[in-house]
Amino acid sequence: MRYAWLLLPLLLSVTGCQSAYYSAMEKVGVHKRDILVDRVEEAQESQQDAQKQFKSALEQFSDLIKFDGGDLQRMYVATDSEYQACSAAAEDVSQRINSIEAVAEALFDEWQDELDQYTNARLKQDSKKKLADTRRQYSSLLKTMRRAEQSMQPVLASLRDNSLYLKHNLNAKAIGALQGEFNTVQKDINRLIDDMNNAITQSEQFVAALKQ
Repeated sequence: MRYAWLLLPLLLSVTGCQSAYYSAMEKVGVHKRDILVDRVEEAQESQQDAQKQFKSALEQFSDLIKFDGGDLQRMYVATDSEYQACSAAAEDVSQRINSIEAVAEALFDEWQDELDQYTNARLKQDSKKKLADTRRQYSSLLKTMRRAEQSMQPVLASLRDNSLYLKHNLNAKAIGALQGEFNTVQKDINRLIDDMNNAITQSEQFVAALKQ
């Protein structure tokens, strides 16, 4: 932490860029709420793409453990390619969630500050309640998204281990050693898909509430 101050200019620069972006968008009629909706929907698509990719990796793993002669190098390349694709998909999901956090925080800060501009007490109270409700829904959504994000990690670790083990042991014995890992990976991927489906469903509910 002693060098944390060195990061301050960078953080201020990033914050300044975001503020400039939001200001520019507002000038053309696109507000933070609109940006938040777009980013949540983009995260949904990213999670759906990740689901497909992890399913593809599981199918390839299934083909791998059924290997019965042929080009083992080709099987290794396919295994590693699936791992790399899953890793990229997971990174995209994380970036989408981070982008949601950034605009949500900016939106809620702005909303909170603007409450003081009300002169009508009833309208102010109604807006304050709406803010609290939206924050609560958002917090629940973010928690669900982060849970889905974390559920990708054990799968990625297993896929990476499988790829490395196959790379270091290009023989039929290596295939046999990996067969025992299939059920664990399958369970982890099924859990991952369930977590992502929950996040997607909650995202849809959150977007619907924002559009009301």
